[in-house]
Amino acid sequence: MYKQILVPVDGSDTSGLALQEAIKLAESQQAKLRIVHVIDALMYPLDLEFVDVGAIQQALRQSGNAILEDAQAVARKSGVEAETKLLDIQSPGRRIAGTIVAEAEAWPADLIVLGTHGRRGLDHLLMGSVAEDVARRSPKPVLLVRGG
Repeated sequence: MYKQILVPVDGSDTSGLALQEAIKLAESQQAKLRIVHVIDALMYPLDLEFVDVGAIQQALRQSGNAILEDAQAVARKSGVEAETKLLDIQSPGRRIAGTIVAEAEAWPADLIVLGTHGRRGLDHLLMGSVAEDVARRSPKPVLLVRGG
């Protein structure tokens, strides 16, 4: 049923749970697995004189690549080969959820599996939810895995 599964990771325990679920699905469906991480250097105030934009972007890329390598190792340890891709938001106004949905369409994924922190009330209002935004925007099926 699912031949290509996309799983965004951010290094959190919740995204680790989503990765585990995506690995199980990839095994049972004999599907390809693509693990992505989105970096958004534009979310930092880069117009300040004392900010080293290049250093921030380099640090975000290094951190993102480390998260992807760790996730790929988890998949490999489970017997699933996974490809990884670092997604970098370059346009003002582009959001993490939109970047994930665009990647799912371009690849093309049959399913997006991602973790949700299950925030409610004021926390949800202040923090928002990338997972909820992906589910709302995506024309692809989305499996949300709730964190602990």
